[in-house]
Parts: sequence; structure tokens; C-alpha cells
Amino acid sequence: MALPTAVRLFEMGARDGLQNESGPVIDTAIKVELINRLSETGLKHIEAASFVSPKWVPQMGDASEVMSGIDRKPGVIYSALTPNLKGLEAAIAAGVDEVAVFGAASEAFTQKNINCSIKESLERFAPVIELAKANHIRVRGYVSTVMGCPYEGEIAPAQVAAVSRELLDMGCYEISLGDTIGVGTPLKAKRMLEAVSQQVPIDKLAAHFHDTYGQALANLYAVIEEGIAVIDASVAGLGGCPYAKGASGNVATEDVLYMLNGLSIETGVDLHKLALTGHWISAQLGRSSGSKVALAMGCQGS
Repeated sequence: MALPTAVRLFEMGARDGLQNESGPVIDTAIKVELINRLSETGLKHIEAASFVSPKWVPQMGDASEVMSGIDRKPGVIYSALTPNLKGLEAAIAAGVDEVAVFGAASEAFTQKNINCSIKESLERFAPVIELAKANHIRVRGYVSTVMGCPYEGEIAPAQVAAVSRELLDMGCYEISLGDTIGVGTPLKAKRMLEAVSQQVPIDKLAAHFHDTYGQALANLYAVIEEGIAVIDASVAGLGGCPYAKGASGNVATEDVLYMLNGLSIETGVDLHKLALTGHWISAQLGRSSGSKVALAMGCQGS
């Protein structure tokens, strides 16, 4: 299959990137400024918050304040993770444009993560999706551990396909396939996608690959070759998964964008502005950017 002419970058930094930061809770003003800066780079899809219990995810405890504080740029979709009805109701009140639910292809991971089976987790999402649709809010579905699980190892592509199909049938407009612990390789990614695309149209799929083993860009190129045209990424490579040992970071949006630019694939995103934003948020967090491209460019945020 020919490479797509355009790819939509789905920016995860403000939610997936910040939610597991250790140490003091990040100031709401910093989160708001990060989202505003990201909005100015040309990104059209930004996951801005997660409406979950502050007890479990302290960094996302100010989701409503973040959503009310941002400067909403026309044409940009600001979304949030809403794992339950309480979270969805708060997200609706905060005026989110879109919401997401989060499942997994691994039974063991699901049990460790949310203390239920895959079947039970999907059943919990049903009323969330129904209420979102009733409020004319689109729902995105995440499937984690699509190429490996920290508890049960290899995951059968057919299992990933089955969970993805369930989420599609429940009403999710798009399914994001997550290599949560970053163990995938290009051939494994292609085989997983081949199975899933038999159940879910390729234009309703996105790739969310972590870079734990340094394979994310190679894996993304592999699935782009097969027709994937939506990529999840996190500015400065922020984020990871607290339930997955060694899953230290998402793939950096800057690195993905550099690769796409080199392939003449349109994104509408300004790499220089994005790198500056990555440097800026990294400085706020007291570290260097996790993006190799941003570091190579040498531009410093202010």
C-alpha cells in the first residue's frame, strides 16, 4: 500500500505525558500553558485531561480547571479520558469536545489495572459511550498491550482484533492500538494490524506506540505502510505506564513529525514550534527533552 499523503497527529503530552509525573502536582497554570502552546503548533487534536479520581491519579485532579482555563483555538479538538460515568459527567460539564475510554487486549493487565475481566471492562464502558452519544460527544477507544503484556507476555493478534471490534461496535469512532510496554517490532506490528484490520476498517485505527526498546519509529513506519494515518505521540516523549515495568516513555511527537516530514507526509504541524514547546515543558519539569530531534535541533524554549 502507498504511504498516506497526510497523517493526523494526536497529541498526548498534556494527559498521558503528565499523568504519571512523580513529585509535586504540576501547577494548573503550567498545564494550561502547555495546551495553549501545543494549540499554536498546528496540532488539531490534543488530549488535554483525564477525569479520574485524584486519589488514583493526583496529576489529573484539576481536569475541570484545566479545561476551563485553556484558550480554545478554532479547529482544535480538546479531548479527555473518561473511564466511568462520573468522569464523563464532569467532562461534559467542562465542555470537552471528545472523550475516550481505555481497555486492554490482555486479561492479566486488565485485572491488575482495573480489577476486572476484559468482558467486564467493556460492559462498564457501555453506559459511558451511550451518555456521550446522547450528548453528541464522540468517543475514542484505546486498546493497550496490543503487542505484549508485562504479566502474560505475547498477546495474540486475534485477541487485539476482538477487543477492537467490540469497542467499534459499541460506538467508538476510532480505535487507538497501544504498545503499552514498547516491546513491538515492525513485523509484529504488521501482523497485529493485519488481524485488527480484518475486523475494524483501517481508517478507524490509530497507532499509540511506546519507545521503551527504541522501536517506536520503526513500528510506526511499518503500520503507516499498511495504511495507518493517525498517530498518537507525546511532546518531548513525556509519559509512560505505571502498571508496566520499563514503559518509560511515549514516542516523542517531534521525532514522529521529523520522520513524517522526511516522507513528505502532510501534518500541518510546525516542527520548530513543537520543539520549542517540548523544551519549555521539559524545563518546567526540571529535565531535558526526551525528543532526539528536539535535542539535535538545539532550540531552547522560553
